[in-house]
Amino acid sequence: MTDTTSGAPNPPHGYADHKTDHLSRLHKVEGQVRGITRMVADDRYCVDVLTQIGAVTHALQEVALGLLDDHVRHCVRDAVLSDPAEGDAKLDEVALTLRRALRL
Repeated sequence: MTDTTSGAPNPPHGYADHKTDHLSRLHKVEGQVRGITRMVADDRYCVDVLTQIGAVTHALQEVALGLLDDHVRHCVRDAVLSDPAEGDAKLDEVALTLRRALRL
């Protein structure tokens, strides 16, 4: 993987060790969303559709939490240990990301 602007290789992202797990979950979510689409097309009962939407929402939240955990344990920790200013920037980034995710 290379940086598109400089051509230099990118370091692996914090989630590299769990990439296969994240992709697997996302593929399952993709299948669940297709199932919901079929349910609506087939005029299935509203509560059943809403139940499946809740399941997809929860599954996506689990992926998000896994990515956040990987980011904090790798990217943020490495930045804090290597350079205090960079560490502060990464912590600010995490706070902003959580604010967006939680809509605060």
